[in-house]
Amino acid sequence: MLLTVLSWLCSSLLVFVSGGKLLEAEVEIEVLHRPFICRRKSKYGDIMLVHHEGYFENGTMFHSSRTHGDKQPVWFTLGISEVIKGWDKGLQDMCSGEKRKLVVPPALAYGKDGKGKIPPESTLTFIIEVVEIRNGPRSHESFQEMDLNDDWKLSKHEHKPWSTESFQSIRGISLFKGEGISEERV
Repeated sequence: MLLTVLSWLCSSLLVFVSGGKLLEAEVEIEVLHRPFICRRKSKYGDIMLVHHEGYFENGTMFHSSRTHGDKQPVWFTLGISEVIKGWDKGLQDMCSGEKRKLVVPPALAYGKDGKGKIPPESTLTFIIEVVEIRNGPRSHESFQEMDLNDDWKLSKHEHKPWSTESFQSIRGISLFKGEGISEERV
């Protein structure tokens, strides 16, 4: 009885201290390598090309972009749920060439249901290396690159060369959910 009351008091205090909200799960981030020169850092809306390895808590690898599938890094857009929430949170402010270890709790991975070979309530560890970062299609920087005459309007003549160049370089690589390391593929 006393243990139940103490447990209730502790959880009530935690809710009170956190402003009435339960604390959200966090991704543990460890920087394994950061390049000396960083020209830009990743942000929501950027398109990222990454190599990754995924491990269960016991150290068993369940996926590697270097050894599984087409053995190529994968493209995805950061912050729009193309990948698990743990990646969207843990890959912000990265540089090209940077390598991180992310420990992702179940709430930010595949949760209580699991997915494919990922069991329910799995804490996952990822080693992720950023190969390239590009402006996403709706970023302010992309708009500035397209607006050749600085009139804050885009004509077809300004947009077409930019989109052709941008998408020719990633031709054949889809950025849509389900293709790349996303919830559907693992």
